[in-house]
Amino acid sequence: MNTHAAATSVKQSIVVEAPIARAFEVFVKDFGRFKPAEHNLLGVAIAETVFEPQVGGHIYDRGIDGSLCRWARVLAYEPPNRLLMSWDISPRWQIETNLGRTSEWEVRFTAETASRTRVEIEHRHLERHGQGWEGVRDGVGGEEGWPLYLQRFADLFARPTGR
Repeated sequence: MNTHAAATSVKQSIVVEAPIARAFEVFVKDFGRFKPAEHNLLGVAIAETVFEPQVGGHIYDRGIDGSLCRWARVLAYEPPNRLLMSWDISPRWQIETNLGRTSEWEVRFTAETASRTRVEIEHRHLERHGQGWEGVRDGVGGEEGWPLYLQRFADLFARPTGR
């Protein structure tokens, strides 16, 4: 008999043509440029997505009507190597107010050369979300989850505008 434990984390990575400090800076300052606007828990369109760059800060969406949706907390902020955030979204894709039922996602930046950086995301402890957590895993690990975010992040460096 074989027993199989379901994966309770998702890992994704991409390499960008940028020095490590620049990759880190763009990830934080331009998070709203690569986060898909349709990833929205507000009842209105998103005017902006803000990443507050300090421990205790949040990642939040501001609606066109001024409403706010704080969907992540910054747990570690270690430029230019590491970020750690909570995922305060339930399996019902609503804000989770019970912090014991939130997962976390870590972003690591590793210099491969002076001008190339590997960016790795590990979204872990998904089982903390309780019943239905597998849907969160499948969502963040699927094509419209972290792979899309990382590709859109990498695309910021491929533009001819010098970014």
